[in-house]
Amino acid sequence: MTTIAALIARHPEDAPAFGAPDRPWLSYGALRALAADVRADLAAAGVGRGDRVAIVLPNGPEMAAAFITVAQAATTAPLNPAYRREEFDFYLTDLRAKAIILPEGHEGPALDAARAHGLAVLRLHPGAAAGAFRLVAETRAEGTPDTSAPAADDVALILHTSGTTSRPKIVPLLQSNVAASAGNIARALALTPADRCLNVMPLFHIHGLVAAVSASLSAGGSIWCAPGFDALRFFGWMEAARPSWYTAVPTMHQAILARAARNAETIARVPLRFLRSSSASLPPQVMVELAQVFGAPVIEGYGMTEAAHQMTSNPLPPGAQIPGSVGIAAGPEVRVAHEVENHLVTGTGEVVISGPNVTPGYEGNPEANAKSFFEAEGRRWFRTGDQGSFDAQGYLTLTGRLKEIINRGGEKVSPLEVDAVLMDHPAVAQVVTFAIPHPKLGEEVGAAVVLREGAAATEAEIRAFAEARLAAFKVPRRIVILPEIPKGATGKLQRIGLAEKLGLTAGAA
Repeated sequence: MTTIAALIARHPEDAPAFGAPDRPWLSYGALRALAADVRADLAAAGVGRGDRVAIVLPNGPEMAAAFITVAQAATTAPLNPAYRREEFDFYLTDLRAKAIILPEGHEGPALDAARAHGLAVLRLHPGAAAGAFRLVAETRAEGTPDTSAPAADDVALILHTSGTTSRPKIVPLLQSNVAASAGNIARALALTPADRCLNVMPLFHIHGLVAAVSASLSAGGSIWCAPGFDALRFFGWMEAARPSWYTAVPTMHQAILARAARNAETIARVPLRFLRSSSASLPPQVMVELAQVFGAPVIEGYGMTEAAHQMTSNPLPPGAQIPGSVGIAAGPEVRVAHEVENHLVTGTGEVVISGPNVTPGYEGNPEANAKSFFEAEGRRWFRTGDQGSFDAQGYLTLTGRLKEIINRGGEKVSPLEVDAVLMDHPAVAQVVTFAIPHPKLGEEVGAAVVLREGAAATEAEIRAFAEARLAAFKVPRRIVILPEIPKGATGKLQRIGLAEKLGLTAGAA
């Protein structure tokens, strides 16, 4: 399969594709018919192959179906509905969007920005079945659109990098990139038409779009779309959806674990074949606890936008799921390279990947491409920005993002190593280790901690726990106990900039 259209082309007409609370299921046959209608609706609004369509919709089956169907006619650009006006101005301009899809009746910053930039505005009106909709053009784009179907080398999806330390970079993903990654994930998870994914991931992010939606569709499985993540509602959704698996980021898994004991009956009634975690490192303790509570293997994967998500994955049984490891290569070729020079190495280095799921390059950014891609051993390699190493069995363990490695007076500290130690403290539920600026050492080690419900511990007690288990230079100088650690839009913990958010940069010494 080399296009998104091919993902859904071969599955039975009446097989369920999308579900949602209190809605009839949308079948694969209806999804294929919807794709034809969407192409006609876009063409009537002056939008066709190669044109960029911003999709600003809440999480749910319509957002999932809009991505899959619009990508069969044009280029999709899902955006976070929570953006402010200034952010929509930036992204719509940077994307060179020609049209925008908004919910019926929507009034807000996305619409204001779209009108200011002269985009064609299409309103999405939901249908009776989950994911069914029709598009109604409020304004039309100029010109005659190309109504031919996108090919494998057309751009299917455009996303931006997070831009934590620099201007966000544009990542174009080809039809073939998305299709390859969907197939890789389906194979790694042994997905079949009998599998059903409960999706709680935001659908403006690569994790939800490819791992939950595209991989399921490539296997003929079904996706039950929640309106977003809500730990209070998760187990009710399990009862309604009857999934065989779900995928989430570590902070979501931890929130689910916090409510698991009072929902033991649901866990028993709705047995999962496996749980999946990705988009951030899963603390080893959480992996073990999830497997024990749910009685199912926890499959940690390693992905990023530039790889159309998945790069490695812990295997299903009888393969081993190793806590603290992101598994074995699961699609692309995965190696480690010298962190400065353009050649592959053994031991610890920068993780690099090569394969049909990898973006052809950042758009309009030759400097970033020169830094991020290189040729070696007859292949083109992409630098992930992560540091790691393989063991003798081919399992990859990440040390952390190269930008997040703490340099304390020349001593390098892995935030993930400190996280893992602090997570062993019986009172600690969540931790993120980060760099604090220091006038003499350059950087010092800090940690933000959330305590378990009903537990108590002081900063001094947690530091003493760390001192007994870590070299002195790795022990956090500051430990901040918080009710909640700040997270990004996708639920990931943010290390870079955390010291500033917590007011630890002024006069740090």
